[in-house]
Amino acid sequence: MCLAFPGKIVRIDGEFSSVDYGEDGIRDNINISLVEAKLGSYVLVQGGFAIRVMSERDAKEALDAWKMLRELQEAETEMPQH
Repeated sequence: MCLAFPGKIVRIDGEFSSVDYGEDGIRDNINISLVEAKLGSYVLVQGGFAIRVMSERDAKEALDAWKMLRELQEAETEMPQH
């Protein structure tokens, strides 16, 4: 299964950028050559490549959903097993 994550471009250096994934931190060397993104754009990243430019609203909704899934997963691992 392949997963794609939304993030905000915070630095651009040629065809590569740094992308801020919110609570998951900033990752460098994301290839943006497949999309027309600029500083401040939200992009969907898969396998180190930005594959789509997203609206800020859609990106934040997706980031909130990932956060909720992580919280549910953490709560599940903390529950006592019967």
